[in-house]
Amino acid sequence: MGFEKITEFESALAKFTGAPYAVMTDCCTHAIELCLRYDKSSRVLFPAHTYLSIPMTMHKLGISYDYTDKPWIGEYQFISTRVWDSARLLKQGMYRPGQLQCLSFGYDKPLSIGRGGAILTDDVEAYDTLKHQCYDGRDLTISPWQDQKIFNIGYHYKPTIEEAVKGLELLPNIDQEPKYKEYPDLRNITIIS
Repeated sequence: MGFEKITEFESALAKFTGAPYAVMTDCCTHAIELCLRYDKSSRVLFPAHTYLSIPMTMHKLGISYDYTDKPWIGEYQFISTRVWDSARLLKQGMYRPGQLQCLSFGYDKPLSIGRGGAILTDDVEAYDTLKHQCYDGRDLTISPWQDQKIFNIGYHYKPTIEEAVKGLELLPNIDQEPKYKEYPDLRNITIIS
């Protein structure tokens, strides 16, 4: 099937971070979206200085939100949830028990694959659900997928095998310092639905 390299990368990433499970996705924003959907979040707070896709995701999901002035380097928590935007951090033992930590593998991130993301968790039910959701609701043990007759809702947020292979090559030698980036104050923008 070809998913072995993705599973291998997820296992290596989980071991590196100290998380029992890792689910690779196509990007960090989709990882965050899946986690907020899974936990049925309805209201969150997050830093005003972050990437534009975060408030866009809240609009997409119908989640009410407000901004905080709290500065951050590497990662921040969506207040009132167990979801973390850890896009700019990747280091050994970083996993926090009971949390859903979302990673990014963009070009200016610690694991610079160019694209992709992941969710770290110790919640086996969340792991199973999130894994299926990022593959269009598919059960990857059923091949061909047409043999699966019942699907829970899913999304086309799957990673590529090539991204997983590159992640396996780069993971042992990454720079574990948090990556700082100056983000604009999102309170100064308007999002039109």
